[in-house]
Amino acid sequence: MLYGREAQLTALADALTRVREGGSAALVLRGEPGAGKTALLGHAAAEAKDMTVLRAAGVQVEAELPYAALHQVLRPALSLVDELPAPQASAIRGALGLAATGPPERFAVGLATLSLLAELAETRPVLCLVDNAQWLDRESADALSFAARRLHADRVGMLFAVRDTGHDFRADGLDELPVPGLDEHAAAALLADSGLSPELRSRVIAETGGNPLALRELAKTASTRDVTGGPLPLPRRVQDAFAAEIAALDPGTRTLLLVAAAEDTGELGVVLRAAESLGVPASAADAAVEAELAEVGGTLLSFRHPLIRSAVYQTATIADRLAVHGALSEVLTGEADADRRAWHTAAAATGTDEDAAAQLAATAERAKARGGEAAAVTALVRAAALTADPETRAARLVAAAESAGDSGQGPRARELAEQAAVLTPDPHVHARVAELRGEAELLGGSITTAHRVMLTGARAVLATDPQRAAVMVMHVVESAWRTGDPERAAEAVGVIEGADLTGGHFTEGIAATRGLAALLAGRPAEGIDAIRRLVEMMRPLRGGLPGARQYAATLATAVGDHDVSAEIAQTLTDECRAAGMAGWLPTTLSTLGEARARLGQFTDARVAAAEGRRIAADTGQQRLVGYFQALDAWLDAVSGADPAPASADDALAFTLATRAWALAMADLGAGRFDAAADRWDAAIRGPERHTVMALMWTPDQVEAAVRADRAADVGAFETWALANGQPWALALLERCRALLADDPEPHYERALELHTRDRRVFDEARTALLYGEWLRRERQRSRARTHLRTALDTFAMLAAEPWAARARTELRATGATHATRAAEPDLWSKLTPQESQVVKLAATGATNRDIGAQLFLSPRTVGHHLYKAYPKLGVAGRAELGRLLG
Repeated sequence: MLYGREAQLTALADALTRVREGGSAALVLRGEPGAGKTALLGHAAAEAKDMTVLRAAGVQVEAELPYAALHQVLRPALSLVDELPAPQASAIRGALGLAATGPPERFAVGLATLSLLAELAETRPVLCLVDNAQWLDRESADALSFAARRLHADRVGMLFAVRDTGHDFRADGLDELPVPGLDEHAAAALLADSGLSPELRSRVIAETGGNPLALRELAKTASTRDVTGGPLPLPRRVQDAFAAEIAALDPGTRTLLLVAAAEDTGELGVVLRAAESLGVPASAADAAVEAELAEVGGTLLSFRHPLIRSAVYQTATIADRLAVHGALSEVLTGEADADRRAWHTAAAATGTDEDAAAQLAATAERAKARGGEAAAVTALVRAAALTADPETRAARLVAAAESAGDSGQGPRARELAEQAAVLTPDPHVHARVAELRGEAELLGGSITTAHRVMLTGARAVLATDPQRAAVMVMHVVESAWRTGDPERAAEAVGVIEGADLTGGHFTEGIAATRGLAALLAGRPAEGIDAIRRLVEMMRPLRGGLPGARQYAATLATAVGDHDVSAEIAQTLTDECRAAGMAGWLPTTLSTLGEARARLGQFTDARVAAAEGRRIAADTGQQRLVGYFQALDAWLDAVSGADPAPASADDALAFTLATRAWALAMADLGAGRFDAAADRWDAAIRGPERHTVMALMWTPDQVEAAVRADRAADVGAFETWALANGQPWALALLERCRALLADDPEPHYERALELHTRDRRVFDEARTALLYGEWLRRERQRSRARTHLRTALDTFAMLAAEPWAARARTELRATGATHATRAAEPDLWSKLTPQESQVVKLAATGATNRDIGAQLFLSPRTVGHHLYKAYPKLGVAGRAELGRLLG
């Protein structure tokens, strides 16, 4: 019986009901050791007789073996792997060691996990139970939590039990179910048959804080001295109770338990062989079971509770621990045991030991081959500690830093790189260390530090490895673009001035980088042509060089070639989806969302922002989360909604500038012209100042300034637009000239003619609105109506309500009798961003499985989104979607 757990049992029952009814549920049960989390998981399993129950438990010794826990969970579903899309099937086979596929993309493994669970749930609901989640290997934890966050209409439930100190398990986005100590009434009921006196029972309850395991164990040995001897942390208090039982055992049984504690995979044969090599007979296992400290089931030996294992290991002498690990390393002789053997060999070492270090380095290579970068970090760090030679130790620390960076552990990568740097004077090692430190800082640390260390590294190897130096310079200049720092960009390109850097794409890449620095410095004529040459070189490429192609898309954005930027970013996004490369998607989607917004494709921009923000949060790319918030705010402002709140955490100038633009656009759309002008004036001087972004918003700023009767300067924008030469840029220049001219008509006419060559519908409609407003003031009402109606139709289609309201007001002022008629909004604006993505892919003929693979959703969730979208679109089913795309 579970005493005092009514709230938890109700929550579990609700979760199971949701799963049975076609939904999904994911809960994290969090509490201190001994709180009863395992018992609650057992209760859920007993209540789920109509479900397929999958189980796994975190094991400390397996925390360094990539995907060990995931294999436990998915073993019953492995027959369904062939049903998955090819990239997912390949990823899961590689992760679980079922095939030599090369390192899988870790988010493709997460998606494959989701798909397998959903496939299994097609026949009957699935309940996945994960105990001791704080001890899961990092790769399994990432895959399982990735799947749990994406459960929707899949008939899958996932329950994770984790210690309240187990912060290594990332539960972001998952509902938590606290499992606190029992209240006094429930604790008293638990101890009703303990034989304790009322006074002693009250003291035990008070001392344990209602922890069920502590209540049971301390009740066995309670005495007045036990309870009044001063407070101890609960796990330690319970361990002490177990320690007394362990001390009463004969030495052989204690040794066997220590072997089991050191090798807690529970393989009975391994434990018995190692114990026998230490002179302990197999009968010692019977004594451990009789003492109720261990249990044997089939070929597994397990402890009755993890704290017993801790007590066994912590109370053993160091000499006994070393002997046990040495014995285990001797009996683990199979090829499949190589990783466990390596760890036991290392645990038995008392100083530097190249054999143990080499074994761990090989373990790291095997981990990386399965996508286990986090496990590789731990193995390489321990290998480095066992390495005597400084150069070899430095190399292993650099390799560990590389794996840390690849697994998203930026601070750890910095720390390991710094440790490597002090071990060797080799400039090439120092350059690689600088590169690693800089990359880690760019992802989540100090941008200033990133620039400094990268340029230091570039200078150190410029003479011997100029291409590596140039790559670091390119990183710095691209980062300077995002931070709006022309001085840093100029310093960076100065580092490689005069260096011999030739060779195809690389030569053009350096020229474009210099061009970007010139653009930031306000010299567009020097930079635009070089940037466009690289972009055109990268534009036709497919399947490969994602970094170089993304750089080209960013450069296209920088010069305002948003159609080209969207094309490259869309292709990259599609490729990353197909390959399951979720780590790249926030970057490609940030470029795609920006381009779609500037092209006036607001629905597509929202879709990109929503997907990018979700995946950026999943992958720990917080700076990009902030950017997507800013882009959402801009889209909100255009639609007339209050700009969405933004995170202020460590935002870059590019993000701050986008946010400032959004707030000013909200004021402009609402007719608060002075407020809008004030915002843009402040943005030019504040931390959000960004040379190129300021150029992009100049047409909006000029409109606000003119309407607020203030001076406006278009000199810098004119220089940029003329150098750019794109019809849309020249059209906006003509619009600015019209707003400032005594005779604006020829400028408006020229602007509208240019707009027809580059159909950015929002910009074109705003020019038509301003022209119509001027014509109405000039009493040319008939001509004004033509332009105002055109503008109104476009604004209504785009759901740009503030501008639509202005157009309606102006139309009424011309005497139009149907000025208030609202044009039909864009059909896609009725859908959520996720529904829009799903519907557009379904309209191309993609199956639910194909769509799910691209959008990191299960096929059943795809079907749910389609079911919700059909009535909004006025269609009966999938067959009618094709006509919506024309």
